[in-house]
Amino acid sequence: MSTGTPAARSGRLVALPAPAERGATVIPDRVVARLATQVAREALTGLVTGAPRPHADAARTKAAVRSGTARLEVTVDLPYPIDISSAAEAVQQRIVAQMEELTGLSVSDVVLTVRNLYLAAAPGRVA
Repeated sequence: MSTGTPAARSGRLVALPAPAERGATVIPDRVVARLATQVAREALTGLVTGAPRPHADAARTKAAVRSGTARLEVTVDLPYPIDISSAAEAVQQRIVAQMEELTGLSVSDVVLTVRNLYLAAAPGRVA
């Protein structure tokens, strides 16, 4: 039984179209959102030394991908006490860098919303 294309079976060489004409890889929005959520969780893990690991719902993401550019809306829970603006900027930068590296998509915008603050350490008695 023969395999391959009709041109390959006949022994003829077939020129491939130019790379720009072959098509493109499309990454669905929900895949980009899941990946961005994972990157955000990893970024949250290293924010505060000694803070408990972020819970599974510590980050949620919505993504919109158009023409090779992603726009992300990320909602996170942050440990308290923390400098919220510095933490938010660090998380945004990590998301942009990692998403561009992992997917090849350009990230145009990361809208970060802090949903909740949680205690970084168990409350103790202050002397």
